[in-house]
Order: sequence, then C-alpha cells, then structure tokens
Amino acid sequence: MKSKLILICTIGVIVLCFGLVGCSSGPMEVAVDGSYSGKTIDLGVGGVLLVTLDSNATTGFEWELTKNSNKGVLETVGNKYEAPKETGMVGAPGKEVWNFNGLTKGKSTITMEYSQPWDGGTKAAEAFTLTVNVK
Repeated sequence: MKSKLILICTIGVIVLCFGLVGCSSGPMEVAVDGSYSGKTIDLGVGGVLLVTLDSNATTGFEWELTKNSNKGVLETVGNKYEAPKETGMVGAPGKEVWNFNGLTKGKSTITMEYSQPWDGGTKAAEAFTLTVNVK
C-alpha cells in the first residue's frame, strides 16, 4: 500500500513538473546586441534578457533607458559598463550590458538613447529599440 502511494505521488510530481515546463513558451535567456534594434524577440516568463551595446565612457556618452512601455511585463534590473580588455589603447571603447526580467505574459518595448547626460551634452547620438514578447 505504501509503495503504491509513493508511486502515485512520484507520478504526480513528474506530471506537475512537465506541466510547469510547458507554461513558458519563450526562451529563458536571450542575449542581443545593437544589430537587434527595431526587431521583436520572444522571452519566457521568468526569463532574462541581456542587451549589450557598444559604449565608450571616456567620451562621456552612456546609454539611457528612455522608455519601458510595460514595466509590469518587463522589469529593468540594471546595467553595468564593461571596460575593454587590456588593449594598450587609452580611450578604447567598451560595452554596456543591460539586464531585464520577463515578469508576466505580454509585450513591452524598450527604447534607449546614447547621450552625454549633462546640460549641453549631445543627446540621442544613437538609439536602440526592442520589442519583447514575454510568453
């Protein structure tokens, strides 16, 4: 009797696990770069989106998130600047990596601008837009 109960519980857990795997129809990690600007990608609920964009902190430019059209669908986690590996060149460009989480099913569009953030600085020298379908 006890072994039948264990078998039934084990089968139930396996069925539940397969059911939960099927809940997310999008990929759980997506990495994009500047070539994805203007495109649409799919991301699973609970998935991570990494956006890597060319950047050069020595020029005073940085990427700024100017729009996240649905923060309930796509959460902005943060960003960091990655300096270039030792190139021997002063002022060599690096990368900015932005991290987002897919929260719930839906669609959100993110827009970013490459600007000098101070008064009188150059604004929107470059732009990046990406639509994310969280599934």
